[in-house]
Amino acid sequence: MSQTDTDLSYSFARDKGVVVLPGGGGDIRLGVRKGADPFSLIEARRVLRRPLQVQAMEAQEFERALTERYARDGVSGDEAEAALDNQGGLASLVDGIPETADLLDGDDDAPVIRLINGLIYEAVNRKASDIHIEPHEDNLSVRYRIDGVLQEVLTPTRRLAAPLTSRIKVMARLDIAEKRIPQDGRISLSIGGRSIDVRVSTLPSRYGERVTMRLLDTRNALLGLDELGMDEVTLDRFREILAQPNGITLVTGPTGSGKTTTLYSALSVLNNGERNVMTLEDPIEYGLEGISQTQMHHKVGLTFAATLRAILRHDPDVVMVGEIRDLETAKVAFEFASTGRPVLSTVHTNSAAGAIQRLRDMGIEPYVLAATLKAVIAQRLVRKLCDHCCKPHQSTPEELAMFGLTPEEAPQLWRPTGCMACNNTGYNGRLGVYELISVNSGLRDLIRADGSEDAIQDMAFAEHDTLFRNAARYVKTGQTSVEEVLRVCRREEEH
Repeated sequence: MSQTDTDLSYSFARDKGVVVLPGGGGDIRLGVRKGADPFSLIEARRVLRRPLQVQAMEAQEFERALTERYARDGVSGDEAEAALDNQGGLASLVDGIPETADLLDGDDDAPVIRLINGLIYEAVNRKASDIHIEPHEDNLSVRYRIDGVLQEVLTPTRRLAAPLTSRIKVMARLDIAEKRIPQDGRISLSIGGRSIDVRVSTLPSRYGERVTMRLLDTRNALLGLDELGMDEVTLDRFREILAQPNGITLVTGPTGSGKTTTLYSALSVLNNGERNVMTLEDPIEYGLEGISQTQMHHKVGLTFAATLRAILRHDPDVVMVGEIRDLETAKVAFEFASTGRPVLSTVHTNSAAGAIQRLRDMGIEPYVLAATLKAVIAQRLVRKLCDHCCKPHQSTPEELAMFGLTPEEAPQLWRPTGCMACNNTGYNGRLGVYELISVNSGLRDLIRADGSEDAIQDMAFAEHDTLFRNAARYVKTGQTSVEEVLRVCRREEEH
């Protein structure tokens, strides 16, 4: 933070144990950490050049005040863009940081702030979903997750770890003194007129705290159903399911597969202004207009199950539960759905049929599942081949057989090469792959009879695409490669 007549630099305040507090009228209220060197007061008085009202503070109270004072230092898109353009990229920002024992010992901690600005700005420009900062024995690894794959962008010296982590924790209003336990926070910022929320998570590791920042861009989340990339048959079936008045619809897939985006798109269809739509989320990723969203807070007992029971007294017409993690949450959700209202939620499983087995393993009775479950949709995201550098190759009999294609349907397939446009990855953007189980009378009988996962899979997809078969359309049209589909989707087994 740049120093003003009524403030101190962050590094000075942190190291000397003094912080300017709000209020005080004509004088300046100065919080002093217990045990701080008395000469710090003299130095602060010299810098501020104003009469001081001194207030002694316990260490924890001081750290909280320090965070509150300096957390307002956000990311400036204009400054970050100028710094990157003028200095030649992220590596130049690292090179511009002085070689000192403690990078924040000086009066100006601007170089570290510029680096954080640059990291976030560049991540947004490259459409990264996450920034991973991890200290190792000799260096610091900074990686972006782009299109679902981690790419290393910087490996500066490990001496950068402490000041970088400390500054990010201040911006996210976390306890900078606590390094033994994980912490979660949030930074709200605006870049180029776009509102970006950054979810910050810290975790102790062998060589210091590692930091993960998830970038949430509202423009990427609020998609219509027809923008999700479903094929026409799946899209029509999904619309029919959402039009039904009751039952549970589950979305399943690994972290980062787009489950939240699908749920939000479904909610936008159900939120017609005549319904009371309520969500329980952990955390709330994006604000939705006209929908009541509740953030879970497990430390005070605000769990999915407890909060779901509470919101049922608020007369909801539609409920979205962020995730069904345990039997208690599952039971309350199914009880609510059995009263004639729709419920949307997610479950972490590898396939749509696996979600049904997972609920049975939790303890949901088969007859309850059969009566209440409406649909399960499983999804993945495959990377899209770069339009500038993908190259064709002659399809092999093995590749054609794998996807059930004929030489006439796909005489040639496409492979990634790598160029400047795609950062030499060969891919740019992602495409949605889906499989949908709609619980009809036959499946209902099979679930009630406690049929096996394989039996449910065979019946559900006798006439409809599995994830793997759904991905074949992208291979056939040259939008993605065989290798990418095999990376993301499990190859179908012969029965």
